Amino acid sequence: MSAYSQEIKDAIRTVANWPEDGVMFRDIMPLLQNRSVFRKLIDSFVHRYQDQQLDAIAAIDARGFILGAPLAYELGLSLVPVRKKGKLPFKTVTQSYDLEYGSATIELHTDAFKPGDRVLVMDDLIATGGTMLAACELVRQLQAEVVEVAAIIDLPDLKGSEKLRNAGFDVYAICEFDGH
Repeated sequence: MSAYSQEIKDAIRTVANWPEDGVMFRDIMPLLQNRSVFRKLIDSFVHRYQDQQLDAIAAIDARGFILGAPLAYELGLSLVPVRKKGKLPFKTVTQSYDLEYGSATIELHTDAFKPGDRVLVMDDLIATGGTMLAACELVRQLQAEVVEVAAIIDLPDLKGSEKLRNAGFDVYAICEFDGH
C-alpha cells in the first residue's frame, strides 16, 4: 500500500446505481481533478516501480492511459497503449475476453515490445480481471515479461485480482473497495 492510500481512496467518488441498478461506480475523476492527490497517486506508483528495472508500461484503454503516461515519463520508460480492437493502424496481435454480457477484444502492435522486455500492465481498476488478464496475455504473446499488474482500485469481491494471481501475475492496487 501507498503512504497516501487513504487520501487517494477518499478522493474517489462513489456513484450508486450507475451504470445500472446495484452497481457502485468508483469515479476517479475527482481524484484526477485534485492536483495534489493526483500527484500523490503518480508519486505512489513512481516510488513502487523506480527500482524495478522496467522497460515499458502497457496502459489499458482508456483510463490506463491517464496513469501510464505520466508514470512512463517519470520513470523514463516507453508507453504502449493496449487498445480496443480496430484502433491501432499497424499489424497487431489480439486477445478476446469475456464480459458480463458478451465479449470484447483488445490489441497491441506487433512491435510493441522486444522479447524479454520487462513490462508493467496498468489500468485504473481491477474488477473481474478480464481486461487485465487479456492484456497480460498480449504482452506474453510478444515474448515480454509481465512484472506486475497495477491499478488505483481493486474490487476484491469481484475476484479479478484473485484470478490474476491464480494466473501467475503479481497484483498491486493503491486502494480497495468492498462490493462492486
